[in-house]
Amino acid sequence: MSTTNFFFPAGPGWCRLHAGPLASHVDGFADWLARQGYARSTGRRKLRLVGQFSRWLGDQGLDLAALDEVQLERFRSFRLRLGKYTANVMSDGRELLTWLRETDRLATSTGVEPSCDDPVGGAVDRYERFLFGERGASLNTVQAYLSTVRAFLGDRFHSGPADLGSLGLQDINGFILHSCQSHSPATTRVHVAALRSFMGYLYQSGIMATDIADGIAGVRTWRLSSLPRGLEPDQVEAVLASCDRSTVTGRRDYGVLLLLALLGLRACEVVRLTLDDIDWGNAEIAVVGKGSRHDVLPLPHEVGEALVAYLQAGRPTCATRRLFVGRYAPVHGFRSSVAVGHIVRRALAQAGIERTGRGAAHLLRHSLATRMLRNGASLEEIGQILRHQSPDSTRIYAKVDVDALRPLAPAWPGGAV
Repeated sequence: MSTTNFFFPAGPGWCRLHAGPLASHVDGFADWLARQGYARSTGRRKLRLVGQFSRWLGDQGLDLAALDEVQLERFRSFRLRLGKYTANVMSDGRELLTWLRETDRLATSTGVEPSCDDPVGGAVDRYERFLFGERGASLNTVQAYLSTVRAFLGDRFHSGPADLGSLGLQDINGFILHSCQSHSPATTRVHVAALRSFMGYLYQSGIMATDIADGIAGVRTWRLSSLPRGLEPDQVEAVLASCDRSTVTGRRDYGVLLLLALLGLRACEVVRLTLDDIDWGNAEIAVVGKGSRHDVLPLPHEVGEALVAYLQAGRPTCATRRLFVGRYAPVHGFRSSVAVGHIVRRALAQAGIERTGRGAAHLLRHSLATRMLRNGASLEEIGQILRHQSPDSTRIYAKVDVDALRPLAPAWPGGAV
């Protein structure tokens, strides 16, 4: 029995799926849907749409080679004129196109080329290729820069006509000023770096006549000017205990939280972990940190047990080698550190712990360093555990030990208050 029969029992509905130019690909697509973990009702909806799309292509006299996003949009408009449901046509259709291209059943496409009326889309796509090809930027850097550039261009031009050559310092500095009011200084510094890079690219490409990158306002920050925020040991225990390990999601979240709390991993490092990074025989875990730095850390027994529980009765069967994956189909690894932040914030809320500010995932890393310091660890030892490349990154924790610093403070004039 083919996988298609899992979604559609043999009968008239099954036969209608196997008609038109896509008929020979329906079973393969159904098998892919099953491997991605889609529920039967969702798979039926997607396959039904494929059958309808295939019959429409046949009625239009089109073959598989003509299939692209333009034809998909025409099909959506056709259904809209008939008053039929169209909410999932584009998303489900793009999923089909992606599968056809990735399995070499359809010529690979980079998507619909930006038209002459869309200079923004074209410039951003070329800038992305520039970052990867000529700058050798990491994926995280490219994603951060493109997110900033798209936000800036959307804020500047909205949905109206765009003239990239008309961009000026007033536009950019206004965007940065707004960023300062709604984001942390560290995030705003990323925005500044991204826009300086993009303006430099526009100048090198001849789109802008003047290089204005150096005129973009910077963000003034002071090292060691704030105290690292952390949780008390009993609060960390409450956060860990908030996970319901009788559920699939709870087992996954518990493993993520232990890696943050006991090994001090960064959120991005948790996202990058793969099944191949764990050496069970030697009780070690390989971590790819900042600057693609590779470290091998000991795997504590408690963490190992949590990961085993997740892998054996939590992690769904899927194609990705990423250690932690999402809850819903199509199942894939976490796309970014945002997913880890959501897990931490949910655990904090369930534990009844209120916190302000950003950087929820980093909170547990700070808590580990603070606990080590109070237990007598040196700053050098803390730096080794947190894998800081510079001692300056660790010095901020010297301010956490208030009792040790109190004798150094000068007496308040007039006596204690």
